[in-house]
Amino acid sequence: MKHGTQIRRGTWRLALVGLAMIAGWGGLPLFASAASPTEAVKSTITQVIKALEDPELKKPARTEDRRRTLETIIGERFSYSEMAKRALGAQWPKLQDKERKEFVELFQRLLSASYADKIEGYTGEQVFYLSERKEDNYAEVRTRVTSGKAEIPLDYRMISNSDDWRVYDIIVDGVSLVKNYRGQFDKILRESSYTELVEKLRQKVEKPKSSPPDGK
Repeated sequence: MKHGTQIRRGTWRLALVGLAMIAGWGGLPLFASAASPTEAVKSTITQVIKALEDPELKKPARTEDRRRTLETIIGERFSYSEMAKRALGAQWPKLQDKERKEFVELFQRLLSASYADKIEGYTGEQVFYLSERKEDNYAEVRTRVTSGKAEIPLDYRMISNSDDWRVYDIIVDGVSLVKNYRGQFDKILRESSYTELVEKLRQKVEKPKSSPPDGK
């Protein structure tokens, strides 16, 4: 299952760096009482960049530890259930609770695997905060990530959950991460079935790590 062609390879890598920056860092306080979504993002980014540049965590022997840590901290800031529900679209209300739980877990593993592969390419990208928009329990934080001569707009869509802010979508250079996946899922559902979609996801997340990435 390949990522949509609308998202350029370089842009996608920067977006996944953005995922790391939003995530939080294991062992440090999360931002349960953040005054605003932007402040939550900024505080988290500062800590995650420090962690990504930690020489100890860059050692080859720490690769698996680093990846497990990243998977854990991503889960602290992301609303995987909200992301999965939106990505699945009209199929979601048809599922039983057990099926929803299974789909969320597979979707989380799919994102985590993609994130773990791409985050190794972090090379000191900088983040600039542009604006924030809030309405009820929803918010959007607009940023721009720069890497060399490349400038990529990243908009983080968030939802308030128990006085905390959780990410449920990222808009990369105008392309929604959730909609990108929904397009792929809808195609499989139209041509086959939900059972087939789940099987494809399972195969994707369980394939050997030595397998070459999509598109290579």
